[in-house]
Amino acid sequence: MRGSVSLFMDAPPEVVWDVVSDITRIGEFSPETFEAEWVEGSDGPTVGARFRGHVKRNGVGPVYWSACKVTSCEPGRDFGFAVYGGGKRLNTWRYQLEPRDGGTEVTESFELPSSLPTRIYWLLLGWARGRTNEKGMRQTLERVREVAERDAHRSD
Repeated sequence: MRGSVSLFMDAPPEVVWDVVSDITRIGEFSPETFEAEWVEGSDGPTVGARFRGHVKRNGVGPVYWSACKVTSCEPGRDFGFAVYGGGKRLNTWRYQLEPRDGGTEVTESFELPSSLPTRIYWLLLGWARGRTNEKGMRQTLERVREVAERDAHRSD
């Protein structure tokens, strides 16, 4: 009930982190979440900060808002958030950054909570959702890479 995709970016971790932790830019990268905004007095990435994401499931619908809370926030290293529905954590997304060969190895991952309904869902339909998530993570990281590498080389 988890998955991940890694991609090398020719940009330093600090530049990549600035891109992935700016939730207001998610619409540039994600194939499903087309906008996000900080809420409840939050205005940037810190553990406990809250935001909401406007999602078009599978890129076609339904369209809905998801409540989110930042769960990990270490500049240049780690940015993660939990997605909530009906007051329960539905999923946790995370970007982990490792310096490598003058750039950054970026791993985007998701993890669903281990509950009976989630295990049943994953058993029946998880293969399809897992494949969709993997494709979406790869597309997101490729788009992040374009921006991060452009930003990194702009300062050269």
